Amino acid sequence: MRAIAEALLDAGLSKDELRFVGSRRGQEATILGTGPIALTLLPGRGIRRSWTPRAVRDNVAALGALMAALARAIVSVGRWRPRVVVSVGGYAAAAVGAAAVLWRRPLVLVDLDATPSVTHRILARFATVRCVAWGSPGPRTVVTGAPVRHEISTLDRSLAERQRAKARLSPPIDLARRVVVVMSGSLGASRVNDAAVELAKAWSDRADLALIHITGRRDYDAVRARRGDVGDLDYRIIDFADMALWWAVADLAICRAGAITIAELTESSLPAILVPLPGAPGDHQGHNARALASAGAARVVADSACTGESLARAAEELLVPDEWERTARASSLMAHPGAAGAIASVVVSVGRAS
Repeated sequence: MRAIAEALLDAGLSKDELRFVGSRRGQEATILGTGPIALTLLPGRGIRRSWTPRAVRDNVAALGALMAALARAIVSVGRWRPRVVVSVGGYAAAAVGAAAVLWRRPLVLVDLDATPSVTHRILARFATVRCVAWGSPGPRTVVTGAPVRHEISTLDRSLAERQRAKARLSPPIDLARRVVVVMSGSLGASRVNDAAVELAKAWSDRADLALIHITGRRDYDAVRARRGDVGDLDYRIIDFADMALWWAVADLAICRAGAITIAELTESSLPAILVPLPGAPGDHQGHNARALASAGAARVVADSACTGESLARAAEELLVPDEWERTARASSLMAHPGAAGAIASVVVSVGRAS
């Protein structure tokens, strides 16, 4: 959302013509709440795919929250009368998208994943235009790629600049070390974090590597407690970070396969080991990861097979210079530079026609 908003501001819209709508339970308040654009947060939570008593209870509460979000969205959209409603998915998308349909406001869907969400599959028949990150153009469908923030799209990933970025860190990373960045999301992924701790111990004799482990806030203390002695390895544990800082120095990424992460990796021509989130709706992370792997832009390690040993094996293959070059080149060919601007152009065009 933020990257699209930045592109709309660049296209000449004012901050007062834009409004973010997100979920109270998501990261929107942290990510979007400090900028100049107004933010409205709706109640909402995901549906659990289970029939256990606790899951049923949680799902009843989730449906109640969805009804409350829908009621508020209908009132809000009726009051705002937006020229265009743009949905990128998420908990709030169902409510705001339905409200746009009820008020007959133009609806632009931005499908970031290789497989659209259930919400977007339902809303697709009512959409004015779909902007898709993957696939082929068609009636009312434009292939734009997935948008990334300005800080990511303007990164200079040349070797000289990566070395300068290493030197600027506090403490700096030795310029002779190659940098592997593990990032498992803002909250964290226990399986990935456990494997990264094992990887650090396996690499304890690697004076030629730095391992940057971004745990997510939930698992940070547990990971720190397990750190132990890592010998010659430069091993840094961080709870949460602006990824522009670490993609600027990374030689290899180990991460989940969400759409924005994939877009940032390909925009940065960054070889990756992808560990798709199991049970993601429509297996969208699996589809994302396999699309990159089939193009030679990444390796895929299943969550169930994610261990320090499997990560070390895949990483050591990708860090071989010739293989690293091939993978980086393949990653760059998957990128869609200017995706945010392309989506903004669609939104502005739809708004003018409404």
